[in-house]
Amino acid sequence: MSMPPALAEIVDDFAALSDADRVQLLVEFSRELPELPESLQTAAMEPVPECQSPLFLSVDAHDPAAVHLYFSAPPEAPTTRGFASILHQGLDGASAADIVAVPADFPHDLHLDDVVSPLRLRGMTAMLARIKVQVRDQTGATGPT
Repeated sequence: MSMPPALAEIVDDFAALSDADRVQLLVEFSRELPELPESLQTAAMEPVPECQSPLFLSVDAHDPAAVHLYFSAPPEAPTTRGFASILHQGLDGASAADIVAVPADFPHDLHLDDVVSPLRLRGMTAMLARIKVQVRDQTGATGPT
């Protein structure tokens, strides 16, 4: 499986925990989602309607060697924020090629299937898919969908 090192480390961290500890780690990630820069407004970001809570994302791939990701999710949506934070911490600064190479089903590698609803996991999968589309559109990078 092809994954940037930061994302692979996060996957390993989740794999080493019990279900209860995985939930706690997801909540911790939710608290670590960075605020949007003042120059970026939610209205200019892409919504991810597959998420059960309002989530918006933006991809800056003007430098394909170091793609930057931005997310907006309400604090009262810890699962959605946690997923966004995992993607931010795992992919922000990665190359366009590394991002498009991440397997679409990678959220299942977090072993949250037993503690998070399938609808919520689909939201994370949708976030990743939209990130990949924006990276491809901005850079022409190719890889699995």
